[in-house]
This record gives sequence, C-alpha cells and structure tokens, in this order.
Amino acid sequence: MLKNEKAIVVFSGGQDSTTCLFWALERFKEVELITFDYNQRHKAEIECAKEIASDLHVKHHILNMDLLNQLAPNALTRSDMEVKDGENGELPSTFVPGRNLVFLSFASILANQVGAKHIITGVCETDFSGYPDCRDDFIKSLNVSVNLAMDEKLVIHTPLMWLNKAEAWKLADEMGKLEYIRTKTLTCYNGIKGDGCGTCPSCQLRLKGYEEYIQQKQQASSN
Repeated sequence: MLKNEKAIVVFSGGQDSTTCLFWALERFKEVELITFDYNQRHKAEIECAKEIASDLHVKHHILNMDLLNQLAPNALTRSDMEVKDGENGELPSTFVPGRNLVFLSFASILANQVGAKHIITGVCETDFSGYPDCRDDFIKSLNVSVNLAMDEKLVIHTPLMWLNKAEAWKLADEMGKLEYIRTKTLTCYNGIKGDGCGTCPSCQLRLKGYEEYIQQKQQASSN
C-alpha cells in the first residue's frame, strides 16, 4: 500500500484502464488521470473517460496528440481502414506504432510536473493483440529510459500485465467494481459503451473473458 503517494493513470475509459483506476484508488493517496486525444475515430471514448473521471471525482488531464494521428494512420483513426486482426504474422490494423511509447513518455512528464512518482497503465502481454508496446520488456526498458531522461525515480505499474481477460474481470469483481466496469466503460472499436457491438475483435475478447469468469465463478460457488 502506498497511501502517502501520488499516481497518474493512463486512462482511455475502457475496461482495462478503468480497472487500473480502481486498483490505483485502493493504493495511493491521490490519483490523477491522463487521456490522449489523437483524433481517434470515436470521440465517445474521450467522453466516456470524462464521465468516469467526473463520476469518481478524479482530476483529469486531456492532452491533444494529433501528431500521432498524422504519423501513424491506422484503423482507430481512419474511417476508410477496416478493423481487422493481423494475418500471416502481421499486426492488427488497430496497431498505432509508438502509441504507448508516446503516451507513457508524456504521462511521465506530467508525473514529474505534478509530483507523482507512480504511473499506471493497463497494458497486458497475456491477452493482447500482438502489439509490441504492450510487452513487459518494453515497459521495463521505457521505465529506465524516462528516469534517465528526467533524473527521476518514477515507477511504471502494470497491474494487468500477466492477467488474461477472465482474470481481469475477476480483479474487477474482487474490488466490487465488476458491474460498474461492465456497463460504464467503452472498449468497443465501433464506439458502443458497455457490452459494445459484440462483433469487433475488442468486444469479442472482452465478452469471451467475461463469460469465462462468470462460468468459473458459478462453478466455484456450486462446489
């Protein structure tokens, strides 16, 4: 427990970052959020993040990152690009090159400015889509780099790094926040809050994990 310290949560308003927000609120004296506006296809994502921040009374910073959109066109920012999984070893069309590198670097700068020593991100190597910037070795490497760059002792936390989606839902339930996260977050690539469209890769991964966890919970309660 780090109740005397301050943390920054990289926050999209989705399942993973909201789970990380509740995780941080249990552990830190003060928590602030940072959301990046990179002209993503669905502005509903940012509105959802605003709503959750307001609902939980957490200070919320929104940074304009249009440059990322210009440099790295992808299915999350271009309506003429199809959202699809990677094929033949290729990355999914939703991969934004350098996104977590940029986001965590700017989150580190904000942390330095507001006196926070901890940064929390929902990246995950277990149930990810092949994104190289979600891997544990990248996070550890970047943590060293930002500290060298700013002569700081920041710690980047990844509470979901080794959890699959069912285990992430379990964590949400253990914190008493499962229904909040299920109904109030936006993970859908088609911009639909809650259970989403049910057909995009993000919704399918989320639903599969939810159903697995509920089944495990029911089995445990019947034993």
